[in-house]
Amino acid sequence: MYEAALSLVGEVGYPRTTIEGIAARAGVGKQTIYRWWPSKAAVLLEAFIDLGEQAARAAGTEAGDYAIPDTGDLAADLRTVLRATVDELVDPKYEAPSRALAAAGVVDPQLGAEFVEKLLEPQLQLYVERLRAAQETGDVRAGIDPRIALELLVAPLAHRWLLRTLPLTHAYADAIVDYALGGLAAR
Repeated sequence: MYEAALSLVGEVGYPRTTIEGIAARAGVGKQTIYRWWPSKAAVLLEAFIDLGEQAARAAGTEAGDYAIPDTGDLAADLRTVLRATVDELVDPKYEAPSRALAAAGVVDPQLGAEFVEKLLEPQLQLYVERLRAAQETGDVRAGIDPRIALELLVAPLAHRWLLRTLPLTHAYADAIVDYALGGLAAR
């Protein structure tokens, strides 16, 4: 079911994806889908949750057992994670479904809240944990709010990706890390 939804959105786009199309692609009746999900966006949300669980199993871990690397070099660790995020956001297999889910979450407050709770917040907490660890080692000022700091890292990626303002590249991800950690003020 999930693969059917993800692939259909990737092929025909979100507006042309229907519950009927997902059902046909999955080889089930549309009543089966409506029994479990109220909308195509809800199917997509669960498909992304399932992708995370599959990735965890493939890595030999449980979903939610991820952590941002802590090699002792905060900048390198953040570059690694932001580059991986860039790779995921521009992967043709997931770009259209990701955009569809993001857009649906903007116009459907309940879906948006579920998206944040089930997908986004667990990922953001990984940044909070890594930044707190960096505070403990003195790599980040003690008074910094890790939640605001993580937004300095992920929000530029989301902005450029969602609005398609400029290409999303590893060089851009690296620059975000440099600017966020170095600050903008002259010293």
